[in-house]
Amino acid sequence: MVRKPIAQRIAELEVRKKALIARLSKQDRSRDTRRKILLGALLLHRLAHSGDASFVRRLRDWLRLELPGFLVRDGDRALFDDILDEGAYRQPDSGEATE
Repeated sequence: MVRKPIAQRIAELEVRKKALIARLSKQDRSRDTRRKILLGALLLHRLAHSGDASFVRRLRDWLRLELPGFLVRDGDRALFDDILDEGAYRQPDSGEATE
């Protein structure tokens, strides 16, 4: 069996290292995206289903304070019109506004 020159083996290992780093980066991005989705789902669930009107009001007020500076694209802002609109959320099961 003919052994590959050391320089060639190093080059092959570097290519393999780059591929593994890219794979790890993709896994990290996927994990980060999943965390963001789950956190957003929790926030939306709490806004819609919390029985604590004070908590919902504080959470909604905080989102109204933070979201406008965080959302830079008009399309992104449109996704949150229901939260940013002052009269959009009502107390769950009561039909009355939580303002």
